Order: sequence, then C-alpha cells, then structure tokens
Amino acid sequence: EMEGEDEEGEEDDEEEEEEEEAERKASAIASKAQYMEGGSAMDDEFGGNAGYGEDEEDEDEEEGEGEGDDNDLLNIGAQVGVAEIQQRIQSTLSALKRFGKKKDSEENEGDEDEDEEEDESEAPEKSRSDYMQLLVKDVAAYYGYLPELAQKIVDLFGPQEAIDFLEANETPRPVTIRTNTLKTRRRDLAQALINRGVNLDVIDVSKKDDTRSGPGFATKTGLVIYDSPVPIGATPEYLAGHYMVQSAASFMPVIALDPKPNERVLDMSSAPGGKTTHMAALMNNTGHIIANDMKPERCKALIANFHRLGVRNTIVSAADGRYIPRHMGLANSFDRILLDAPCSGLGVIARDPSVKLKRTNKDILRNSHIQKQLILAAIDCCDAKSKTGGFIVYSTCSISVEENEAVVNYALARRNVKVVETGLDIGVPGFNRFRGHTFDPTLNRTRRFYPHKHNLDGFFVAKLQKLGNVVKKAKDDDSEEEEEGEQVEKEEEEMEVEAGEEGTAAKTATEKLAEKKGVKGAGNTILIPVTEEELKKSKAKKVAAKSGSKQKEAGKETKAKKVEKKEKEGGVKKGKKMKVKGKKGRKLERKMQKKGRGGDDE
Repeated sequence: EMEGEDEEGEEDDEEEEEEEEAERKASAIASKAQYMEGGSAMDDEFGGNAGYGEDEEDEDEEEGEGEGDDNDLLNIGAQVGVAEIQQRIQSTLSALKRFGKKKDSEENEGDEDEDEEEDESEAPEKSRSDYMQLLVKDVAAYYGYLPELAQKIVDLFGPQEAIDFLEANETPRPVTIRTNTLKTRRRDLAQALINRGVNLDVIDVSKKDDTRSGPGFATKTGLVIYDSPVPIGATPEYLAGHYMVQSAASFMPVIALDPKPNERVLDMSSAPGGKTTHMAALMNNTGHIIANDMKPERCKALIANFHRLGVRNTIVSAADGRYIPRHMGLANSFDRILLDAPCSGLGVIARDPSVKLKRTNKDILRNSHIQKQLILAAIDCCDAKSKTGGFIVYSTCSISVEENEAVVNYALARRNVKVVETGLDIGVPGFNRFRGHTFDPTLNRTRRFYPHKHNLDGFFVAKLQKLGNVVKKAKDDDSEEEEEGEQVEKEEEEMEVEAGEEGTAAKTATEKLAEKKGVKGAGNTILIPVTEEELKKSKAKKVAAKSGSKQKEAGKETKAKKVEKKEKEGGVKKGKKMKVKGKKGRKLERKMQKKGRGGDDE
C-alpha cells in the first residue's frame, strides 16, 4: 500500500518501515505451519539450537528475495517456534498439575488454554505418561538438551522443579573468590579490591534472598564479585597469591572434611588446586598433604597455584587414584581423605553449556563405575585408628543419583564405614529411595546443592567415617559369580553323558547352565563334545594320576625313614670306631714305653 505513495518527511518514512515490518511478520506467521510441522524443525537438531540464535540455513529458499530478507524471516520464524514451544510447556505443566488433584479418569474434561496446539485439540484426552513425554520433548527442544538427558532431569526433580532447574542453568552463577589466609585477611583483601573499583560483598547466608543473588551460605574467607573494571584473575593481589578464584560450591567439601593442623591428608583428585590450597590454609601449612591427579599435564597448574599461594606442606603425585593403596603402599596411612571424583558435570551446566549435548546415560554409568573404584581406594587409604581423623569426604559436581547416592551405598556395603553429618548448614538431604531403588537410611545425612535453590553449582557432598581397617566381606556381584563358578565345577564332576549310537556329543554342566541363562557357554568356557569312551578314559587317567601321586608320597615317606635309620646306625658305628681307636692307642703307648725302658737298661 505504501509503495505507490510519494510523500516526503520523516513521519512518512517511519510509517513505511512499520508497514514493511508488519508484512514480514505476516509472511513469517503464514510460513509458521510449514516451519512447525511435525513438532518443528528444531526437534531434528537436538532440540532447537536455532532458538538460541545459532546460524541455520534454510534449504528451501524462495527465489527473488535477498539474503538479508531470508535471514530476517528465519529469525522471526525461529522466535515464533520457540514461543509456541514455551506456551506448550506451560499448558503441559498446568495439565500435569490437574493430575495431582484429580484422578486419571476425571482429567481433561474441556478446560484448555487459549492458544492450544493442533495436536492437543485433536486428542484432548491424554494420560499422564503422554504429557510427560510431550514435556520432555519440548524441554529438550526449548533448552537445547539431549532427550535422554532431559528425561533424566525431569525424572529427578519432577515437572515444575525441573523447569526451575533448567531456567537456573541459563543464568551464570556469581563469581566468587576465596581469601588465602596464609598471606592476608579477608578484610584487607576486600579493601584492596574496593580501592581498585571492584564491587563485591562477603558470602553470607543472610544474602540468600538478596536481589543480587549471592550464594546462600556463610564462610569466613569467601567474597562474591558483582562487577570489576579489571579482570579478576589478573589483579596484583591475585598474582601475589592473596586469593583464589573458586566456585562457592567447591568450598563445601573442604568445610565438611575440616582438616586439622599436623594431620596427614590425601587429595585424590586435586587439580587445579582450589580445594588443596584451602586445606593447606586450614592446616596453617603444617602436617602433610598428598595432592594427587591422574593427568601429569594438570599437575602443572597445580604446582603453579601452590607456588603462587605459598603452600609448603604438599607433595604432588601423578598416579591413578584407584591403585594408590596397593601400588604405592599407602593403605591405612592418612587421617583424612578428600575425593572430589571426576563426574559428568551435570551440576555445572551454567559454566559449561556443552554438557547439554555431550553427556549420555552411558557416560554417567561409566563415571559411576570409576567412582566406585575410587571411593573404595580412598577408604582403604584412610586409617581407622587415627586419633584425630578417620574421615573421608566424597563429592561430585553432578546431580545424578548414579554418581552420588549409588556410589556411597556401594561403599557402605563393601567397607567398614558409616555416613556421618557433614556439618553444613544448607543443602537438601540425599535420597533414600529413588525410582524403585532403596539405599541405606543414613544417606539422608548427605547433602545436595542446586542452582535454583541455593544459587550454587549443582553439588553433592557425603562424609564417611572409617570404623575398622579390616576389609568388610560383603556378598556382591563378584562373590555371586564365584559361587556360580563353583557350582559349575561341581556339576561338571557329576555330569551325565547322553550319548547316542554314533557317539553323539554330550552336554556338559556348563552348557546346561548356559542354556538356563540363555547364552552359549558361560564366560570364556569352550564347550567340546565328549563321547562316553573319552569320558571313561579321562576318569581312568584322573584315578591313575591320583594313585600315582599317593604312591609318590608313600615312596617319599619310606625314603625319609630309611635315611633316618641310616643316620642313626652310622652314628652308632662311628662311636664304636672311636672307642676302638682309643684302646689301640693306649696299647701302642704302653709298648713304646716298655721298649724305651729296655733301651735304657742296655
């Protein structure tokens, strides 16, 4: 309409621009159906990366339009798609809330939101599982997660709290630093940074509900940085070692461990050194700390931080933590042990968004297997007879149950330890039950930290006390496999051969057991056909071997007896000979004496 008009002035130009924008929006809305068909194109690319402004090229570009117009149209279409997914998430949440108040048979009686999707209008009646599947799909598309990871988060928190957790991951956590008390005090450090124009505050539990959202716990060394005109990791105070840039959640494991001066402490996974230097400060550079990390390249940063912060009571090692008790001979050698285990990082998504598309259930289970080995090694390194310690702290930056409660429960069943209070004022108690799995009741003493509740990175902390240095014998999967192996051997000894006229192959007991389990062969056992004659020959060989071994043993016994008899007889003969030699010698002496006398007379 505006193309045919030839008016001058700024007002007319503004009206023309508004009309053009309206036309573009109208065309975008018209193409919305094609864009969102089949749940939108974002579902095909790991759940809507286009909604976060990533460059996506449209394969079906219209001819005669410029590149700028195409990009604008795609951006508007992506915004419309994201808006519709967000609206569908809200409608799904409201539907799930009704399930809590009404029974499944009384739900979906006609109350629907204003802007409802075509899928819902066609099928207004859905079960709760259908709504949950729809929510997981939309959440994965809207926030950019793998579907299996989105499913795990929804299962862990529930629908509404899962949305709160995902929203909290979209906002960065506040920058926090820890004062190095080996070189300065928090008051002096805060004043020096304020003089440089840094906007900061102390980490205090009273600031939990502040609009600036500081971490929700109190500490004597922590400072939260809200704004800084200079990089906080390049100030003269930082280079002088007056503070360490450290996540507020990583304070928790060291506070729970509470190392004392002159103790022997092991940090099994210490790089880059934030927790280790914190322990050294609490110990006032006394005692001994073994700072271990599996990767030598990570130890470089560890050593650099020790030199910068003035830590002098620490020894650095690069070894696999699983083999420290056996290969390094350090079993029952430490008063306190910190195990900040390697994990999937599901609690630090705000710092590392790549976790959304990297981590799968296989990664979580693989980490859980390694963590179970590490926690057993940590317990074996701890000395239960320590006068001041005997404590182990296990922590991860993950929220998955497989990496946290399941690992501690595994350790409780296989070592003589118990879960004790962490001494932390905040945090959510750990799970005792989760989706059909029942854990030890004392796991409610562990602590979980969430970004949407405590404004901290997702973290898990458990404190164990070792009760004895004797390894606890527990019936686990390995023992069950050993018992099955023994049962197989017994059945093989008593196996029955079913041979036909042509000497058909007989089934051994291992093959029968394998058939019961539905596998071909148990473990690495090779099943070989055996005829009745071969079986008799093998039994005869076994009998002959046993009889031969008995005869050999009897022969050895007879030889030993003969040797003893000979030795006794030889001793008697030697004694007689000695006596004979004595009498003859006396006679000879007498004869010589007589001869001597006769010579003198002559």
